[in-house]
Amino acid sequence: MGNAHLANHRTSTPRRFAFLAIASVLLSGAAAQGDVKLPAVISDNMVLQQGRSVSIWGSADAGEQVTVTLGEQKETATADSSGRWKVMLRPLKAGGPFEITVEGKNTIIIHNVLAGEVWICAGQSNMEMPVGINPKGYSDPVNNYEEEIAQANYPMLRLFNVTDAVAGKPQTDLQGQWVVASPATVGSFSATGYFFGRDLHRDMKFPVGMIEAAWGGTEAEAWMSDEALEADPDLKSDADSWRQRVADFPQVIEQYQKNVSEWEKAAEAAEASGQVAIPFPDAPNWKKHFWDPRADANRVGGLWNAMIAPLTPMAIAGVIWYQGESNDRNGYKYRETFTELIQQWRASWGEGNFPFLFVQLAAFGARGLSAGTWPVMRESQAKALSLPKTGMATAADIGDTQHAHPRNKQEVGRRLALAAEAIAYGRDVEYRGPTFKSLRMENGTLRVEFTDTADGLVVHGQTLVGFEIAGEDQQFYPAEARIAGTEVVLSSPHVAKPVAARYAWADDPKCSLYNSRNLPAPPFRTDDWPVPTQGENRKVAPNPGPGGRR
Repeated sequence: MGNAHLANHRTSTPRRFAFLAIASVLLSGAAAQGDVKLPAVISDNMVLQQGRSVSIWGSADAGEQVTVTLGEQKETATADSSGRWKVMLRPLKAGGPFEITVEGKNTIIIHNVLAGEVWICAGQSNMEMPVGINPKGYSDPVNNYEEEIAQANYPMLRLFNVTDAVAGKPQTDLQGQWVVASPATVGSFSATGYFFGRDLHRDMKFPVGMIEAAWGGTEAEAWMSDEALEADPDLKSDADSWRQRVADFPQVIEQYQKNVSEWEKAAEAAEASGQVAIPFPDAPNWKKHFWDPRADANRVGGLWNAMIAPLTPMAIAGVIWYQGESNDRNGYKYRETFTELIQQWRASWGEGNFPFLFVQLAAFGARGLSAGTWPVMRESQAKALSLPKTGMATAADIGDTQHAHPRNKQEVGRRLALAAEAIAYGRDVEYRGPTFKSLRMENGTLRVEFTDTADGLVVHGQTLVGFEIAGEDQQFYPAEARIAGTEVVLSSPHVAKPVAARYAWADDPKCSLYNSRNLPAPPFRTDDWPVPTQGENRKVAPNPGPGGRR
């Protein structure tokens, strides 16, 4: 980790300037004129969502008629004044491969198309972390990566990796291509996304399409639309701050160039008179303005505009999400931010409450000045379960004390797939670990009752650890714990009259409580006492996080 995010950041400053120039052209008006064109996500090897109407869309000359044919279906649309067109195909049954023909002034044939389940996998570097060697160098490969890659022969599993991009306004297209899951392709794909899609395909037997749109070290606000940001006063403040920094940037550069010019004159004069040369002027504070090495990615709304908005015409089954580390300094606020993000994504797709499944932050001990914030983040993430059709994969038990990127992404994918099977497909499978239900005091002990115990509570390890209790003084002490049916009984010689309990409430917690389905109990607390980041003002500058890029 360290300053790896500086050395491995994928885009140099000159290229960023070039990107903005290109983006300004893309945003200047109508689609390119001429031949019928399709967005990148409608291409060879793609997966269309089964069981519902699906759209095929693109660009052409204004007024041009475009016909789309798939099997016996044939639909025609006329491009509007900006050159945009869209047709709707009737629901498809799982299967394939098919061909889609798109005809206007030219003809495009899309080959090897499947109908199945389409899932978006989004977030920051724990979602971006690939199955194989990471070319950016900020994480190790997943466990047994060579074997996983060698065995990745799944012709009915398709992968689409969205190329990283940032934009100031919602785009209509992005870069990437569909590939068939094979030893030649899975190594560079999201490990969480691949293992989720693989397990879902294995268990449900239908084709699966995974679309990865993830960028390391990014905050939730970068993945939200301008409308969502404007609706929340705190988020609007962040957005306004970014806009002001972007607006100020030309003046900052102009002033810096003036300072350099004045320095050159002063340095020549000093050299001519034999005086000590004056110091070179400081460069602009990139973190204060737009060009922090990660600030382009964390521009509020920027990743939604470039990497998610172009996907919204596409019918999908749902979303898996692995993000939160970069919001840890505002962990208490995240319970609002995250639920707003979920609701905004659902509204933007217009498909109702599609399943939104997420990973709760794994254990991580190297926290530095931010120590104590990750338990709050995990609690804030869990608050999103109040929304319909949400599911959480607990990962506090499979983290790495020294690294923010756990290598056991296979288990993360398995837990997400179980949640999808239950929430999206109505299967009777256990997907939650033991979940706190109630607390009662009895003879100097606390009895914590759990739901989702399956066939019973199970201890991993020699003893039940990770529990703490406190009295009215709010001082927590490690608790002696034992299982009694669906309850855990807690006590401590240091707490005569306990009133509150916590479990796995630490950045790098000890986890030992599972159910009989080998699913861990998520961290929880029974108190509502003040916690880190609660009531604190929101930040303005990007949060570099521990060790930089994640």
